[in-house]
Amino acid sequence: MGSKNKLRRFNENETFKNVVQPTREELVNKEFALKGHWNRDFFKNEHPIVLELGCGKGEYTTAMAEKYPHKNFIGVDIKGARFWRGAKTALENNMPNVGFLRTQIELIDHAFAAHEVDEIWITFPDPQIKYKRTKHRMTNAEFLARYKTILKTDGVMNLKTDSEFMHGYTLGLLHGAGHEVLYANHNVYKQEGSPEEVTSIQTFYENQYLEQNKPITYIRFKIKG
Repeated sequence: MGSKNKLRRFNENETFKNVVQPTREELVNKEFALKGHWNRDFFKNEHPIVLELGCGKGEYTTAMAEKYPHKNFIGVDIKGARFWRGAKTALENNMPNVGFLRTQIELIDHAFAAHEVDEIWITFPDPQIKYKRTKHRMTNAEFLARYKTILKTDGVMNLKTDSEFMHGYTLGLLHGAGHEVLYANHNVYKQEGSPEEVTSIQTFYENQYLEQNKPITYIRFKIKG
């Protein structure tokens, strides 16, 4: 994507009512007004809140929002030029249950209050395979502790990935720490019983993986505190 195109998208994001872009200082200094008030002030309803972390173009966020109109969906990513597409689609299709938050995932517990979120999806994250990149894996123990803070007591996590490494790493970590694995599948399109929202929504990159016959894995779990 050219720099002019990126700049245009950044500028357009500024005008989108469904895009929220707090500064790092706002979040860290507890000056972010929506924290604890997403339902009341942003969505203006009391429907469950579902996050997609590292949402990319926002394909999963918008597809789930269309499928489940009585839930609120927020795509979270630091790359605003990417989720511009999802934000624009949601506005064009008049989808009031969609929002996008531009921030780093490590600040997620600064953007949402304790027990404000019902469910979290992580779709096709960078597996960060090298050992020295462990701290950046989105399902490491430190990140899970952050998610636990913002999730409701019975809140659920979902990991969908094409990386067998990420799938195995996460499963091992979950079992080792005593978290509750509700469902695990190392090839959701080959095995019966896969949850419908896992197989019925496919991103651009997921379709590419499927064309290459790469298995798509999925884990649904609860974080025990």
